[in-house]
Amino acid sequence: MSKESFLKNRIKSVGFALRGALLLIRTEASIKIQVFITLVMTGAGFYFQISNTEWILQLLTIAMILGIEGLNTAIEKVADYVQPEFDEKIGFIKDVSAGAVMLVSIAATIIGFIIYLPKIF
Repeated sequence: MSKESFLKNRIKSVGFALRGALLLIRTEASIKIQVFITLVMTGAGFYFQISNTEWILQLLTIAMILGIEGLNTAIEKVADYVQPEFDEKIGFIKDVSAGAVMLVSIAATIIGFIIYLPKIF
């Protein structure tokens, strides 16, 4: 059995990751909303000509939200697979996962206000 090269393995990994991102965007309503908000905020960044530092903060914030939202979806799917019936412990896990998304979203909103409110007013 021959081992594939490091480069081939990395290319395959990127392919799996891209497939996962596309599945997430195609199948999850919450991600569709987040992608729409991402496009709006990117447009706002160009419109208001935000600084490089503001772009970095905005991009990191967007990446955090999309990443945490993806992890939340994965946790929910695994939880539903492991225990399709209602289970209090699974409910706790899913609530905590959704809570993480909410905390990141609150922080993202605050960052958005810090960047854009001075430019609007």
